[in-house]
Amino acid sequence: MDSTNIRTTRVCHVVAMPFPGRGHINPMMNLCKLLASRKKDILITFVVTEEWLGYIGSDPKPHNILFETIPNVIPPERLKAANFPGFYDAVMTKMEAPFEQLLDRLELPVAAIIGDIEVRWSTGVGNRRNIPVALFWTMSASVFSMFHHFDLHIKQSHAKIDLIEQVESIAGMSLSNVEELRTIFHRDDPRVLELALDCISRVPQAQYLLFSSVNEFEPQAFDSLRAIYNFAVYPIGPAIPYLELGESSCETKSYLQWLDSQQTGSVLYISLGSFLSVSNTQMDEIVAGLQISGVRYLWVARGEASRLKDRCGDMGLVVPWCDQLKVLCHPSVGGFWTHCGWNSILEAVFAGVPMLTFPLFLDQDTNSRQIVEDWGNGWRVNDAVKAEKLVTKENIAELVRRFMGVESDEGKQIRRKAKLLQDKCVVAISEGGSSTANLDAFISSISPGKGH
Repeated sequence: MDSTNIRTTRVCHVVAMPFPGRGHINPMMNLCKLLASRKKDILITFVVTEEWLGYIGSDPKPHNILFETIPNVIPPERLKAANFPGFYDAVMTKMEAPFEQLLDRLELPVAAIIGDIEVRWSTGVGNRRNIPVALFWTMSASVFSMFHHFDLHIKQSHAKIDLIEQVESIAGMSLSNVEELRTIFHRDDPRVLELALDCISRVPQAQYLLFSSVNEFEPQAFDSLRAIYNFAVYPIGPAIPYLELGESSCETKSYLQWLDSQQTGSVLYISLGSFLSVSNTQMDEIVAGLQISGVRYLWVARGEASRLKDRCGDMGLVVPWCDQLKVLCHPSVGGFWTHCGWNSILEAVFAGVPMLTFPLFLDQDTNSRQIVEDWGNGWRVNDAVKAEKLVTKENIAELVRRFMGVESDEGKQIRRKAKLLQDKCVVAISEGGSSTANLDAFISSISPGKGH
């Protein structure tokens, strides 16, 4: 969008403030691309730290999404895993002032702020400046509901946060929900939980609540949230890069060429996330189990790629990175072994690929339960509540063989369920679908001249 257009049209100017992490920045950028695709006279200022601009500044994006930066007032990415509580605290306390200074420098008036829920100060900034705030949640609505109920319990009982005892004593929650809360919280630092719950408690100060989800995926959770909040709750569809699937690249990636040479539905795609990994012992069992299974696989191993390449032989291809959505949509891919991060799950659902769940951390346990028990489009590899227990190579080999057996009754059943969920997704993001309607309703309500 050139400067002439900015001056001569009534532009809807939105400022997006993601939490500084790959699992938050990617869905926020995908949400912004969806908004940009629905309204031509929208301008989105996407705010990141200077460090993150270095990571994503050259990525392709629409002309009406512009980057702005705040200084590196938080610990660098390379130190995040070593002291996540310190990093989390810095996001909550150090970024607000430079963000406000940035708002003061912007020439165009701001129609709305889209803030990640875990950027807890965004509602305060918006309310002080009389700017509507839409909070964006990058996990499932089911996980958000559990956080909300836990926060409510803490406030009503005037209790101090105790990661185990408080979770065990929540009245009115089912045993399974209590167990899910325990798995989400029991490995976490008390300070992280305290800050996360404070973010949840500030949600009523917002004017909109946006979810990277589909209403038809979690209808009960969304009905419950709409009854709780007196403002719009919008599942805007999967905030994944599906708009870019048709774009051709100048170079054909070697892993896509390898997939082209495989039989339809024969490849197991494996990705265990970017923030935490499994133990070396468990990794060795996974490698051995895959070799025994005789199933072909494509494994994105990031930091482990060089170590695993030498051990995987002819059956597997190990790469440090891939375009995950393109891989999942490739006809050769017949299954996805996933750590159950929400973004990855949404991509698998979009592609209609069944999942082997291997949750490691935070919401991944709950997501695994949703896949296996609610949707029926996947099986569980490990039980994250007992994550210390090693899954042996023999068990892995048998499970992978069964899972990839497309002709068996159980193999056909999970693939049928995966296709049904994919169909719901396609309908929701098509013209007239629930997610598209929610996107349009949100844009309409924040556009100049509309009431908030």
